[in-house]
Amino acid sequence: MSFASLPWAKAPDGEPATLIAALHRNAVTYGGRIAFRERRYGIWQEQSWAEVLDETMAIAAGLESIGLEPGDVMTLIGDNRPRLYYSMFAAMMLRAVPSPAYPDVPLEELIAATRHGAPKVAIAEDQEQVDKLIELHEATGRPEVIAFDDDRGLRGYPGNGLVSLDMLIETGRKRLAAEPGLIARLLNAAQPGDYAVLLHSSGTTGVPKGIPLTHQNATRGVLNAAASGYFQRHDELFAYLPMAWVGDFAFIVSAAVVMTCITNIPERQETVLHDLRQASPTFYLAAPRAWDQMLTRIQVGMQDSTPLKRKLFDIFMPRAVALEKKRLAGHSPNLAERLIDWIGDIVIRAPLRDWIGLARCDRAYTGGEALGEDTFIFFRALGVRLKQFYGQTETCALTAAQREGDVKLHTVGRPMQGVEVKLNEDGEILVRSPSVFTGYFDDPESTAKSLVDGWLHTGDAGRIEPDGDLVVLGRVSEVVRTAAGERYIPNFIENRLKFSQYIRNVAVFGAGRDQLTAIICIDFDAVGHWAEERAVSYTSYADLSQKAEVQALIGSVVDHVNEIQPDGLKIRRFVNLHKDFDADDGEITRTRKLRRNVIESHYASLIDALYGPARECTFRAIITYENGGKGEIIRTLTISEVRS
Repeated sequence: MSFASLPWAKAPDGEPATLIAALHRNAVTYGGRIAFRERRYGIWQEQSWAEVLDETMAIAAGLESIGLEPGDVMTLIGDNRPRLYYSMFAAMMLRAVPSPAYPDVPLEELIAATRHGAPKVAIAEDQEQVDKLIELHEATGRPEVIAFDDDRGLRGYPGNGLVSLDMLIETGRKRLAAEPGLIARLLNAAQPGDYAVLLHSSGTTGVPKGIPLTHQNATRGVLNAAASGYFQRHDELFAYLPMAWVGDFAFIVSAAVVMTCITNIPERQETVLHDLRQASPTFYLAAPRAWDQMLTRIQVGMQDSTPLKRKLFDIFMPRAVALEKKRLAGHSPNLAERLIDWIGDIVIRAPLRDWIGLARCDRAYTGGEALGEDTFIFFRALGVRLKQFYGQTETCALTAAQREGDVKLHTVGRPMQGVEVKLNEDGEILVRSPSVFTGYFDDPESTAKSLVDGWLHTGDAGRIEPDGDLVVLGRVSEVVRTAAGERYIPNFIENRLKFSQYIRNVAVFGAGRDQLTAIICIDFDAVGHWAEERAVSYTSYADLSQKAEVQALIGSVVDHVNEIQPDGLKIRRFVNLHKDFDADDGEITRTRKLRRNVIESHYASLIDALYGPARECTFRAIITYENGGKGEIIRTLTISEVRS
C-alpha cells in the first residue's frame, strides 16, 4: 500500500491534526517540491517531500525493530542534519518522544537532560557525539542502543549497542515491503495530544525541567502565527540554531511541515555565514548576539572594502538610520527623503543585504533577550524587516510578535491570533493558547504552580500598553515598588540605558522612594572619542565624567529612555560616577552583573545625595593599595536633573 492512497488525519478545520499528518499531506499534495536542502561537500543536496516521508517511515520501522515503543523517550544529539530531523518525525510515528540535546553539552549536563524517561535509544550525528553517548551509558546505563548518521571514525568501534542509520533504514525498508499494514499504522498512530518533543529548561535555578510539547501545541501554534502574518506557505528557512532550543522546534521543525517550507541546512557551523548567503532564506530567526555579530561583520567588511564603497556607506547609511528613526517615531518621509532612500538602497543597501544572505528575507525576528536599539534600527534601515517576538518553551515560543508598520523599540508586539495575554495583580504575564504545554514531565508540583485554571504563569513581569502591545520587563522575582506603589524592574531600565554606546554600567534606584535616580558609569573609550571630536579636553576618567558637555550627553540618553517610561517611573536625577563599577571591588560579577547590595553599601552617601536638594556631592572613597595599605580619594560629583 502506498502512502499516496491513504488519507491524513485532519483537525475540524481541515488542517493536519499532527505533525505527522502534515508531513503525510505534504508528500501527497506537494510530493515533488523540495523539502530539505543540505550543503554537503560544497554542493546543495535536495530531497522532496515524498522522499522525506519515505525515508522517515523506513527509519521509524527500523527504530521499532530495535525496541523503540510508544511513550519511550529518544535522545538526539548533534548539529542540524536532515536525518536527525527525520529521526524526530520517525519517533513521533511510533508515538515515542524525541528529545534533542545541545551538541556541545558536557557529560554532567547530558546526564541531567536524559534523566526524563531514561532513554534507551539515542541518535547521534557522528563519532564525537557517539563518544559522548558511550560515556553517558557508562555513567548511567543508558542508552542501550546508539544509532549514528556519519560513520567516519566509527568502523573500529565495538559493535555492541552501536548501529548505523543506514542499517536501520535498510531494515525498515524490508519491513515496509513485507508488512502490508505497516505504512498505514505509522502514518495514523500519532494523536494530537501525544508528545511531539521533549525539551528542557535552562536549569539556571536548579535541575532542568522537562518541557514536553504536543502535536496540537506545535500545529495550532504555527497556524495561529501564520494567521497573524508571521509564517507564509512555502517559506524558505535556514536551520542552524540548536535542535534542543524551542526556536528550532517551533520555527524550523513545526513551521516547515505545517507550512510546507523548504529547510536549508548548512554544511557545518563554521560555514553558516557562507551557506546563509547561498540559501538566502525568506524567513530568518537569530538571537540578539547573532545580530550584533552580523553588524560587526558588516562594519569590518566595509572597513576592508574599496574607498568608493566606504564613501557610499558613509553617505547613505546614516541617512537611512535617521529615516528609520523617523518612521519608528510615527512620521512619514517626504519626497526628497524617499528619493535618497531609493538611491541608497540600489547602490549600497541591497548589495549589503545580498552579502549577508538576507536579500530575499521578508520576515526577520529576534527574541530571547533584549536587542540593542542601535543594532535593531541599523538592520531595519538596511532594509531587513527585523522584529521582536516573545515566547517561552512552555508556549512553543509562539506568544506575541511585532507587526510590520507597528514596530516599537520597547515592546514585543501584540499577542498572536488565538493567544490570550493578561497580567495578574503582581504584574506577572499570564498566557492562554493552544500552544501552551500541558505540564512539566513527571513534575506535578511545578506544573501546579505554572498552570492555574488554564493560564500559564510565565514568571515574567510586564505591562500592556493602551494599544495592546506587550512590554516585557523581566522576571517577577526582580520587581520592586516605588513609594507610590509603582512596580518596576531596575534591570529593564538599566539595559535600556546601556543600549547607548556611551554608558558602560548603571544602577537605578527607587525602591520605596518617591522617584527614580541612577548612578551611571560612562564608557571611557566611546565618550572619550566623542569628546575629542568636539575638542573637549580632559585628563582622566574622573575628569571626563564631570564635564558639563558629558553631563548633557548622558542626560540626553536618560531623556530618551524616559520617553518609554510611565511618568511615575522616569529617572529624575543622575550622577556620573568618577570610575566604572569594578569586579575587584565586588561591585559587579566577572560577567558584569550588578551586585546591588554592594553598590548600595559603597555609595550610600551618594544615593542619599541623589534624593536631596544639593546639585553636588562630595564623595569619599576608600581605596586599598597593592601593599595592603588604605587611602582615601575625595571627589566632587555633579548631580544632574533630567529635563523630561
